[in-house]
Amino acid sequence: MFSKLQQRWKVNGLQLFLILCTFALGGSLCGYLARRLLISTGLEKNGLWVVLYIIAMTLIWPLCVLLVSIPFGQYPFFKKYLTKVWTRMTRQKSPVTHVAIFASGAGSNAHKIIDHFQNNGAVKISLIVCNNPQAGVLNLAAARKIPSLLIQKKRFYEEDAYLPELARQHIDFIVLAGFLWKVPVTLINKFPNKIINIHPALLPKYGGKGMYGDKVHEAVLAAKEKESGITIHYVDEIYDHGNIIQQATCSIEENETPASLAQKIHQLEHKHYPEVISHLLQATNNS
Repeated sequence: MFSKLQQRWKVNGLQLFLILCTFALGGSLCGYLARRLLISTGLEKNGLWVVLYIIAMTLIWPLCVLLVSIPFGQYPFFKKYLTKVWTRMTRQKSPVTHVAIFASGAGSNAHKIIDHFQNNGAVKISLIVCNNPQAGVLNLAAARKIPSLLIQKKRFYEEDAYLPELARQHIDFIVLAGFLWKVPVTLINKFPNKIINIHPALLPKYGGKGMYGDKVHEAVLAAKEKESGITIHYVDEIYDHGNIIQQATCSIEENETPASLAQKIHQLEHKHYPEVISHLLQATNNS
């Protein structure tokens, strides 16, 4: 335990001993002064006396510890220590950004994104939206206890685009991860520059309606390209058209197949997409 305290506070053995002595003597002085203060009020020792004693101890303790720290030569440490405690007590809790992941298939990218943010107190994957009742991503949502929403085309395009359901989950940001439907204008207008997509090729080539999955890789190989990659971009009213955020590339070998190229692309997606999302959300929260 003592070695952990030394590492945490970055002090040597002697300084740790003096700090612990300061804590002990400062606490004793605090208890004595709080008791004398309440005795001077003439209050009987009852439930109220105990409550006031605790309050007095809490208020007096920092001053007592600082006073005792001076002869022990630990005033700089305790000044910094108490400042940190006060900052933590008064710091406003950072708002949580609620993210919805839209997916149509197995959800491998969704899986990586969920893993990336599982211990992030500032970002919460609050909803999985899917247009395919057989999609594996729904099983992923159930396993991770994330609410899921199965959508229908008519309401998505001709009615309210499920905005009430997104509002109930307090969604701030939308991530498309293998979502095969075009995003309606209603949704784009509600989330301006807050919907992003990942495409398995280097846009502006090999994008547009019908260009997804192996169809993209087959087109890239048929054109005898020397490299392919991923494009992370904002979503607008046109398929694979929004402003590019980041691209990453991989080389194409002579004996490349759609399956082998897909494997390379998946590796790029899993590596870069969660990181880009994290950077975007951090920049948004700091702006």
